Amino acid sequence: MKLPYLALALHLGCATTSLAQTTAPASTYDFEYANGRLPATWYTNDGKGYRVTLDSAVRHQGKYALRMQDSQAKEGQFGVATLRIPAQYAGKSVTLKGFIKTEGVSEQGSAAIWLREDGPNGSVAFKNTQDQRTRGTSDWKQFSITLPLDEQAEYILFGGILAGTGTAWFDDLELTIDGKPLPAVATRTAAIKPAAQDTAFLSGSGITFPDKLTQQQVENLAVLGRVWGFVKYYHPAVAAGNFNMDVELFRVLPSVLVAPNEKTRSQLLSAWVTKFGAVPACKSCKELPADKVRLQPDLAWLTDEKQLGKELRTQLAYLRQNRNQGAHYYINTAPNVGNPVFQHETAYERVETPDAGLRLLALYRFWNMVDYFFPYRYAIGEDWQQVLPEFIPKLTSSSTAEQYRLTLQALIARIHDSHAGIQNDKVLNEYKGNLYAPVRLRFVENQAVVTDYYNAALGKESGLQLGDVVVKIDGVPVPELIKKWQPIAPASNESAQLRDIAKLLLRGHTEKVPIVVRRDGKEFPVTITRYEGAKLNLKMDWGTPDTEASAWRLLPGNIGYLALGTIKKSKLPEIMRAAKETKGLIIDIRNYPAEFVVAPLSQYLVRKSTPFAFFSGPDVTYPGRFPIAQPEYVRSGIGQFYPGKVVVLVNEISQSQAEYTTMALRTAPNATVIGSTTAGADGNVSTIILPGGISTWITGLGVYYPDGRETQRVGIVPDIEVKPTIQGIKEGRDELLERAVQLIETAG
Repeated sequence: MKLPYLALALHLGCATTSLAQTTAPASTYDFEYANGRLPATWYTNDGKGYRVTLDSAVRHQGKYALRMQDSQAKEGQFGVATLRIPAQYAGKSVTLKGFIKTEGVSEQGSAAIWLREDGPNGSVAFKNTQDQRTRGTSDWKQFSITLPLDEQAEYILFGGILAGTGTAWFDDLELTIDGKPLPAVATRTAAIKPAAQDTAFLSGSGITFPDKLTQQQVENLAVLGRVWGFVKYYHPAVAAGNFNMDVELFRVLPSVLVAPNEKTRSQLLSAWVTKFGAVPACKSCKELPADKVRLQPDLAWLTDEKQLGKELRTQLAYLRQNRNQGAHYYINTAPNVGNPVFQHETAYERVETPDAGLRLLALYRFWNMVDYFFPYRYAIGEDWQQVLPEFIPKLTSSSTAEQYRLTLQALIARIHDSHAGIQNDKVLNEYKGNLYAPVRLRFVENQAVVTDYYNAALGKESGLQLGDVVVKIDGVPVPELIKKWQPIAPASNESAQLRDIAKLLLRGHTEKVPIVVRRDGKEFPVTITRYEGAKLNLKMDWGTPDTEASAWRLLPGNIGYLALGTIKKSKLPEIMRAAKETKGLIIDIRNYPAEFVVAPLSQYLVRKSTPFAFFSGPDVTYPGRFPIAQPEYVRSGIGQFYPGKVVVLVNEISQSQAEYTTMALRTAPNATVIGSTTAGADGNVSTIILPGGISTWITGLGVYYPDGRETQRVGIVPDIEVKPTIQGIKEGRDELLERAVQLIETAG
């Protein structure tokens, strides 16, 4: 059995380059430190359920070994020690050897050594000794793991890990390249960039702010945030990797914060911009025809001489006209796709509660990534420029781990993107509660309705029935709970937001929760039990309760039914042969498609090649500009056309790939889309890493119909609107499916 938390540990900080400070390369790491303490170059999670120390009593040889011992740790947690060195070596493989001794390691736990290589976008390779399951009590034993040395690797990370409870010792770790000790290995020609070598502030900025910022200070910080982001993405020296922009921010921030007026601020920022070096004249910086660009950079602020001063405004205007045109240290695009890839962004995951400087960095980082690389910036619904000064005092004053994350989530929600939102964060999960009711809620007829059971037995034990309307939860009316969650529930449109809020309503911290239910017009109180998520089938929320279920079945009346939530491309020829003689075909995309089937499925449904979408993607050579790409087509297969009526089912669960698939399928001449408005988040996602080890997404590509209409925020608008009713849910009916069958039967 694979230990998921051990795999998670090996990915700890995988999207960063700063899991620990970089140490000078050696070959043997035997913990022989003179003062009996680990140096700061080792990262450990000492104090978070584990004690990680040097032990002079138990060791393989020498004076010390590394000891990990659980202290109030629970199953599923882990202790870790990590060292990072530059991957500057020429060779084919890297090997880590090390000795491990254990005492009382739990049955579900394990002690292991691990090895990982990190590139500009995170982990490129990793391996561990988890499969050897070192547990219980065991004497010293040597373990070994080897990885191919990836050309993209910038750092090698390695160490020991203890999952579960017990004690483990590690000693005599040895790292070699092609069997040779590191001092004997030649270095690669590709050097580590200066930006990566500047490791100041990894443990925090050390910057504090007044309890209440003045209007002048907020304005100072807003101007700094814009200038910092512009220099980060436009300056050739930054693009070359010569400057760590986090570090440069922390060095200039204190003086800009206290600038008494615009003149002083502009002088400080002008001198700061100058330090990045002269910018050579650009011979290839060109404008594109307006009809080739979907979105232009929002740089009107560069002309504001009052805000910037003449000298700074002139510098920035020159930089705009002579911007970087080559590869960029901080930004790339995904191969064959084109959405932005944010790279070399430090996660500061060692700091669960970032200090004020790091919190401001989080704002600057996210705000500028949206400003320059979010294709739907124009559809946010407000002036994004004004969001920056609004959130400066909000984030600088969010001094607890919970407040910081809630404020960030509120910031992220302002872009109205159903793809966005902080992902898998322990602090936020604890805020929401780690216990769940066994019933699924959806908003039906504008009310919170029980529509299914996450666990049939536990759901029935709750006393709740399908079609019950939840009126109050723990004494709070549902409309008030909706208002509570709306500011921190990122979504493109109302249907997607209510979809996500419905999942939160019955979630909480206590095992028992009193609610008020309306059934057949009468209200009554019920106390229900909440459970850990492992006891419930929460996958149901995404429309596929059984991921092993067959995607295809034949309905009465010789009507085919195809659910894309479990589709396999390899099965499509067989499915379409079975569907060939059916009267009609229902394609259910009230789910997330298990595989990408736009081309292999649509070839059966169209007679000729037909454009169905076009993309806009970021232009790294002119950040903020989104050129239009060539149209995407669905293409017919030879002699495979399905002649029957096609009905596509969608609802608020249909998001991203589901929406893109629907765009393609609705080009079929016999196709009708029925259901309700979809989630309105179309296009490949890009990951953003923020201080505190926080991860979020944004939609990274613009997706449009051939006539220029968008799906972002709008969603897929069905040809025929059909929504579930409370009465239909009580009766156990699928009203969308019924309407689809009716449509096929009356099509003739």
